[in-house]
Amino acid sequence: MSLVGDERAGRGRIDGIKLAVLSRRLDRIAARMQNTLLRTARSGVINNGRDFSCCILTADARLITVGESLPIHVMGGPDLMARSMLEFHPHLERGDAFLHNSPYHGCSHPADHSILVPVIDEVGRHRFTVMAKAHQADIGNAQPTTYMATARDIYEEGALIFPCVQVQRAYRDVEDIVRLCEMRIRVPEQWRGDYLASLGAARIGERELLALGAEIGWGPLLEFVEAWFDYSEQRMVGALKRLPTGRVIGVSVHDPFPGTPETGVPVRTVVSIDPVAARIEVDLRENVDCLPCGLNLSEATARTAAMIGVFNGIGATVPPNAGSFRRIGIRLRDNCAVGVPRHPTSCSLATTNLADRVINAVQAALAQLGDGFGMAEHGAIMSAGDGVISGRDARRGGAPFVNQVILGQTLGGASPTADGWLTILTPGTAGMCLWDSVEIDELQYPIRVHERRLVPDSEGAGRWRGAPALSVEFGPVQEPVDVIFAVDGRMNGPIGVQGGLAGAPARNYRRLASGERVELGGLVAIRLERDETIVGVCCGGGGYGSPFDRDPARVARDVTEGYVTRPRAETVYGVVLDEAGGLDAAATERRRWDQKRGEPRAGGEAVPRDRAG
Repeated sequence: MSLVGDERAGRGRIDGIKLAVLSRRLDRIAARMQNTLLRTARSGVINNGRDFSCCILTADARLITVGESLPIHVMGGPDLMARSMLEFHPHLERGDAFLHNSPYHGCSHPADHSILVPVIDEVGRHRFTVMAKAHQADIGNAQPTTYMATARDIYEEGALIFPCVQVQRAYRDVEDIVRLCEMRIRVPEQWRGDYLASLGAARIGERELLALGAEIGWGPLLEFVEAWFDYSEQRMVGALKRLPTGRVIGVSVHDPFPGTPETGVPVRTVVSIDPVAARIEVDLRENVDCLPCGLNLSEATARTAAMIGVFNGIGATVPPNAGSFRRIGIRLRDNCAVGVPRHPTSCSLATTNLADRVINAVQAALAQLGDGFGMAEHGAIMSAGDGVISGRDARRGGAPFVNQVILGQTLGGASPTADGWLTILTPGTAGMCLWDSVEIDELQYPIRVHERRLVPDSEGAGRWRGAPALSVEFGPVQEPVDVIFAVDGRMNGPIGVQGGLAGAPARNYRRLASGERVELGGLVAIRLERDETIVGVCCGGGGYGSPFDRDPARVARDVTEGYVTRPRAETVYGVVLDEAGGLDAAATERRRWDQKRGEPRAGGEAVPRDRAG
């Protein structure tokens, strides 16, 4: 506990109004940190795609608030990172800052460069820790990408690893560390700009917390923190007590990659719910050992992915912090691909591929508890629309560039009460990243985006349907452009639950200058020449509930919007439209009656593939 002496006195006297006001004050501090990063970072993946997170922790490393951060960055991990700071640097002083990206010491994966700053009060006492984490386009990997799916270990991956290394002392840079990064990273001025942006965000958090402590007093502020944890725990208790008692098993299968079994990587989750004790446990121990590739999860992402699946299954009313986490048990195994990796295991893709499979397996398992629980599977990452691009820009005198574009993925699986989210991007980012502006990407990099559109009939049909797939096509303007990405969901698309159907699988193509399309495999590292393009079609999301139970008016609107074609509306949803496109209620009732007496037609089971031209 962080409350000692007279600071413990009066605990429990925080009323509801003070609790609400102070929780918003801390959320606002996290938001100011995030705004600093968004407006000052150099690379497009941060200042355009918003692939970053900020959070506030207690001095003893308990998570207080995450603002509007990416869940995969912050639900688990910042606590481990802050503990490593305390272990490696037991004597903290005001003006210290630490660079942390080690997946073996609490970070998500090496690409997420994180700045940790201890908030030290006027008498030298450690009160809080703030963290700013930002995904880097380049971290010194052997290839110009932060996603090294083929790396057999950290040495082949090539990433610079900083296990909570001091990068500022008395508010001044440790220049040796900065020079080391600049010598290894392909566009050093871009990295330095991102570093300064992250550092500035953390210092904003430090400044605001010092001001808040001075305003209301450290004792009342720390009393609030404990009351906030207790309140959040009680919200979690209420949510868990609404679940039925049960033990459910979810399995989500990642496509085969080099370094994995030929049948792919099944991710098995065992979820146990005890509503009487108000506890939920996710057991990930019955999974494969760490793999000789970059798919392995870090401990941070394994824990976080399991928690995201839980929170997706219980609704959005429970604050994610150390208080609500008291009611969640995560069981991991050492040297497990979705557990605790040993050095030098590569965790290059730890925030995405297998993490997404853990999330999907947990939320789909919860759907087995009955209609109204859990979610369908989200689609799998990633298509060409989110690839890492690099090369030289002839418009700028041949200057090098490297960046992950986020031109978009949909992927959203359906819930018991809503259609799949169009802009979820990945299950782990949960819609908190932004799709790039096409115009800004074309201004910043020598590419032209030829298409970004939704693909009809690619949604997982259901009472609530999954999101339709997105097709993105782009290519170089003049000089060649290298594109690297790792595709899951080509063979194992997102499943539906409670009678919902699967979403469409992913597809990626290279379009040659002749116009011919060549389908690409799961691991893509290609050089696009002038007049060539790459086409990325992401997965659609899984459906929830029987398609025959979907509100016919919603189906008719989906046809009008172009999400679903008329033949699919009739065959899969049993909805008949008249010649003008309006709903024919009587014909729909007859068709659904006929179809519900038997199994869905074979044609209704098949999800049309890519329609990108």
